[in-house]
Amino acid sequence: MTTPDARSGTGRPAELFFEDLVPGLTVDLGVVTVDADEMVAFARRFDPQWYHVDPDLAAASRHGGLIASGFYTVSLFMRAYVDHLLSRAAADASPGLEELRWLAPVRAGDRLAVRVDVMGARPSTARPGLGTVSLTGTMLRLGPDDRPEQEVLRTRFRGWFAVRPVEADPVEADPVEAAPADADRPGADRPADGPIAADPPTAAPSDGDPTEISGSAEAHRHD
Repeated sequence: MTTPDARSGTGRPAELFFEDLVPGLTVDLGVVTVDADEMVAFARRFDPQWYHVDPDLAAASRHGGLIASGFYTVSLFMRAYVDHLLSRAAADASPGLEELRWLAPVRAGDRLAVRVDVMGARPSTARPGLGTVSLTGTMLRLGPDDRPEQEVLRTRFRGWFAVRPVEADPVEADPVEAAPADADRPGADRPADGPIAADPPTAAPSDGDPTEISGSAEAHRHD
C-alpha cells in the first residue's frame, strides 16, 4: 500500500521527490489555449469587471476587446502545474506566493507556453520529512510560428515536497527462534546408538474399571 508521503499531488503513487527537484531544473508544463467561453464564464463568476465581461465596452476601450481576468490566467497556470508536475511529485501543501505579476493582457485564442523553474531547495526545519522548494512559474504567449512572443505571467512561490522514503531493511529471523524445537527435529526420539523408542501404549476410554493394556509390563512380568 502506498503511504500518504509517497503519493503525488493527485493521489497516485509518486515518482518524483524532494531530492529530484534540484536548483536549475526546468519543467515544461505544456501549452494551453485560452478558451473564450471559459474565460468569460470565469470572469462573470469571480471577476465581473467590464473589460472581462462586456465585449462592447471592452472593444471601445484601450484594451481593444475582452481580456482575461488575471486570476483566470493564474488558474490556467495552476492546472498545467498540477497536470505536468504535481501529478508525478510527492507534493504537500504550499506555504504561499512571494510574487504574482500579470505582465501583458491575455485574450481568447492565445496559446500560452507554461514552465516552472526550480530556484532553490532545502530540507524543512518546521516539517520533518519534507523539503521546501522555491519555484518560478512563467507563461509566454506563442506566435503563429510557435516562438515565444511575450511573457504574460510570472509567479514566485514555494512548495513542500516529501523526501524519498527509505526502504526498510528486511528483518532477519532470530536464529534461536528460527531453529526447530527438539521435539520437531527428525530423529529427536532416536537414542544415540539404539533403535527408535516405541510410543507409549494408549489406554482406551474407561467407565471407571481398570483396562488391561496389551503388552504391559504386568502381562509379561514372568517372561
